[in-house]
Amino acid sequence: MKPVALSWTLSDVAHAVGGELFADPTQTIDIVSTDSRSRALSALFVALVGDTFDGHDFAQDAFGDGAVAVLVNRDSGIDIVARIEVNSTSDALIALGAKRRAEIHVPTVAVTGTSGKTGTKDLLAAGIVGSWASPSSFNNEIGVPLTVLGTPDDATALVLEVGSRGVGHIALLSDVLAPDVSVITNLGVGHMETFGTPRKLRDAKYEVIDMLPEGGIAVVPVDEPSLRARTGLTTLTFGFESGDVAPDIAVGNLRVDGNGFARFTLRTPDGAFEIAPQAPGLHQAANAAAAVGAALACGIPLDTFVPGMEAFTGAAWRMNIHRGTFTVVNDTYNANPKSVENALRTVASMDGRHVAVLGAMAELGPLCEQEHEVIGRLVSELGFVKLIVVGPDHGYGVGFGSGVVNAADIVDAADTLKDIVEAGDVVLVKASRAASLERLALQLIEDSGS
Repeated sequence: MKPVALSWTLSDVAHAVGGELFADPTQTIDIVSTDSRSRALSALFVALVGDTFDGHDFAQDAFGDGAVAVLVNRDSGIDIVARIEVNSTSDALIALGAKRRAEIHVPTVAVTGTSGKTGTKDLLAAGIVGSWASPSSFNNEIGVPLTVLGTPDDATALVLEVGSRGVGHIALLSDVLAPDVSVITNLGVGHMETFGTPRKLRDAKYEVIDMLPEGGIAVVPVDEPSLRARTGLTTLTFGFESGDVAPDIAVGNLRVDGNGFARFTLRTPDGAFEIAPQAPGLHQAANAAAAVGAALACGIPLDTFVPGMEAFTGAAWRMNIHRGTFTVVNDTYNANPKSVENALRTVASMDGRHVAVLGAMAELGPLCEQEHEVIGRLVSELGFVKLIVVGPDHGYGVGFGSGVVNAADIVDAADTLKDIVEAGDVVLVKASRAASLERLALQLIEDSGS
């Protein structure tokens, strides 16, 4: 695809963000960047302010790396000649994302959910030739506008991942997302610390459906009937064919081979497909069903979509399998109860002895101890020979029982594992991002010789 070239004048930008212009109004920009090191000609640098950084500190430097103008807060004291002043640069970035979204006229899908949203987004993007999608997990009030702003003119579809930390977060991005199709992968119990109740969690995720236009299509799990309440929409459901209600896209004959790859049948309105994803993990079945639902909603023939979807090999730190004298499964990008369960069940199906190395699952609020205990019990039930908990236990040990090993930190865990892991073992490393267990996984991969 051709790189985006916005060709907006600074006058256009100032009007879109309600800002005051101190620059040549006819000067054009090609891209919008929040990185002062963009090194792109004709860039507009947006000086965002975060908890630990202030983009205004780099506003002057941006001009040496390709910026032709900066967008700054009015109270910043920045007096660079080529600037646009606004009340809030973060709000302005969202406004610019909305401006770009209004120029895009291809099928647009918004994907949210407690778990599986990145995997579903990646499978969907892989199956739609020429699509543009959120890189990594660009799913917040910064990442979503930047993804839209980077959409090339020749993109065939736009696939956007959107997260939520509370009610109103998704709705804030309604004009940037403006989806034709909305996907909710699941509800789960993640972020309960911030949501507080399952109802608030549901309401927050439902915002992605509320923003659909009349005639829009919602793709939702069949076992969440509360997500199908709105009239005036078409709903496609996905799930497992063994449930009480038959979904529109049904997963059947699911199994995981000794190498950790799922194999299953998808029954759809367009026929049945035998699916063999190249990305490992039991969770690929539900992700694929949701992605196929979205593809159908976009009118994409499944005989062309499915091969591309199957060819996707996975993303960094998400069920990455590294084989050496022992096998390391690096699934350290994030963790919640459902994703940990799927990872454990996948590894339990792989050949060899199984060792689980787990860190805390974050943001579970009042459910913290209960959910960690459930996972600890599952580790035992699946026959893992050992559970090593890195950092706070939170209840893992209560569930697993005697034999749990508690490691104070990553160094302690690495030393402990040297006396536990044997040739041919499969070691799962998983935790929420705050635990930084990717460092331990990388050390284990090096130790295994893979």
